[in-house]
Amino acid sequence: MSFQHYWYIVAESRELGRDQVLARQVLDERLVCFRAADGRATVLRDRCLHRNAPLSAGQVRQGLLVCPYHGWTYDGEGRVVAIPALGPELRQRHCLPPYAVIEQDGFVYVQLDRTAAAQIRPFAMPHYGEPGWFTLRLQNRFRNNVANCVENFIDIPHTAFVHRRIFRSSTGEKLSARVVLRNAQVHIEYANERRNLGSYRWFLNPRGLAVSHTDSFHAPNVTSVEYRIGRKVFLITSQAVPVSEQETLVYTDLTYRFGLFNRLAAPFVRRYGQRIIDQDLQILALQMDSIQRYGREFRDTPADHIHRLVDSLREAIGRGENPHDLPEACLDIEFYV
Repeated sequence: MSFQHYWYIVAESRELGRDQVLARQVLDERLVCFRAADGRATVLRDRCLHRNAPLSAGQVRQGLLVCPYHGWTYDGEGRVVAIPALGPELRQRHCLPPYAVIEQDGFVYVQLDRTAAAQIRPFAMPHYGEPGWFTLRLQNRFRNNVANCVENFIDIPHTAFVHRRIFRSSTGEKLSARVVLRNAQVHIEYANERRNLGSYRWFLNPRGLAVSHTDSFHAPNVTSVEYRIGRKVFLITSQAVPVSEQETLVYTDLTYRFGLFNRLAAPFVRRYGQRIIDQDLQILALQMDSIQRYGREFRDTPADHIHRLVDSLREAIGRGENPHDLPEACLDIEFYV
């Protein structure tokens, strides 16, 4: 098993129109995405078999991808169906094997390992399209790697400083959490949270109700943060797509159930969510600058045990192991915010 074994988002379904060509990069592999004549999403390596020109610079005509250099034309199975230099009679047979593709929950996913087991499926986005729920979808490109991005997305202590007053402040509040590693996932259930929700507490928790807060990591690249406050439910689900060792494209769903206020709250939720992400973009870029200069040598606090368990799953995949085979672990931690 390797990181190429898993499914990664290459586009939102709405981005990939009938005549659209998209260039993408996943795990340093350059890809071209388009829709075939029957509407199916197709992903090929971004190189023409003839002279290696990037197919992503070409055009789609009636579901066929035309190379911009010499016009070699590919169908949805990666077969070359026209070579203009040969005239109308195609006397050569060539094929650029397509990658496995699944379209699910409004996303187009690709799997780079052509030998991967068929039973592996993309992560199912929570409550996507369900009645009573509303989803806002964001894309952001982080100048950092997947490991540091997913650590940030399920890290509480940084919120009191990077997102100070917007989402939490440093008040010396003691929090406790139970952390469980099981089935290639890390689940964190927090206790004692109530009022330290920053300047938006007036909307999220005006009556100071008990907060149910659960975070989770799903190997190799998905995080989910869930808040339940009374009848309100708010989830932040992020899929971190590894572009390279220094760059990660993150697709984030802000999914919530606010009852009658679902649509009315959308502009506020989008603005609030993107403002927080913008701050994370900045701090993670600064972190990457330091890592490139000094290396990834970290010192831990009790709260960082969460990240060590996440790292253990990703390190197992990096060694070619199945992260489901790691032994279960459970620990209780306490820290201050």
